[in-house]
Amino acid sequence: MHEPVRAVIFDFDYTLADSSRGIIDCVQYALDRLGLPPATDTDIRQTIGLSLTETFRRLADPRHAVHAERFGGHFKYRADRVMVDRTIVYASVPRVARDLNSRGFKLGIVSTKFRYRIRTILERDGVADPFEVIVGGEDVEDHKPDPAGLFLALRKMKCLPSQALYVGDSVVDAETAKRAGVPFVAVLSGVTPEGAFNDHEPRAILHDLGGLPSHLDA
Repeated sequence: MHEPVRAVIFDFDYTLADSSRGIIDCVQYALDRLGLPPATDTDIRQTIGLSLTETFRRLADPRHAVHAERFGGHFKYRADRVMVDRTIVYASVPRVARDLNSRGFKLGIVSTKFRYRIRTILERDGVADPFEVIVGGEDVEDHKPDPAGLFLALRKMKCLPSQALYVGDSVVDAETAKRAGVPFVAVLSGVTPEGAFNDHEPRAILHDLGGLPSHLDA
C-alpha cells in the first residue's frame, strides 16, 4: 500500500520541455571555442540532463578533461543567448500542471538546468505559477544522480520522500529518486528506451506526461 502522494517533482529537460536544439547549439559552440572537434547530435542528446562537467567528460577526449570548467563557461555564455528561444515546453504541461495543482498536489522541479532559465521559460509560456519550488543546477554542489537537489526540494515543500513522486525521462532521474527514497515515474518523452528502466522498478512508465493525472487517480 503506497502512502498518499502530496508532492509531484519533475525533471525539466525531456520531461517538461525539449531543450535539445538549444543544448546541441551550446555544446557545439563550447567545443568549437576550445578548438575541439564537434560531437554528434545523437551523442549530445544522450547527455541531456547531466551536469556540464559530466557532459564534457562524455563528449570530449579524456586528455582534454582539464578544460571542463572552460567548457562550462562557454556553454553558459551561449545558453544565455539562445536557450530560452530554442526550448519548447511540451503541449501537455499546462493542462497537467493546472490539473494537479487544482487537486492540491504540491508541484516542484529538480534539474541540472539553471533555475533562472527554467523560470524564464515557464513564465514565457504562462505555466510558472503551479510550480511551488524550482531547484536548479546553481542551487546544489552535487548534481544528479546525487539526491541533494531532490532533498532540497522536499525540505522546501515540507514533504517526506515517501509522500512524493519524482517524474523524469532518464535512468539518471530514476537513480536520483532511488537514492532519495522517492518513488519514481518514468516518461518516455526523451531518448531513454522503456527497457532501460526495468532495473529501477518505477511506479509507472508513461508514454508522455499527459498520462500522469490518470495514474495518480489509480
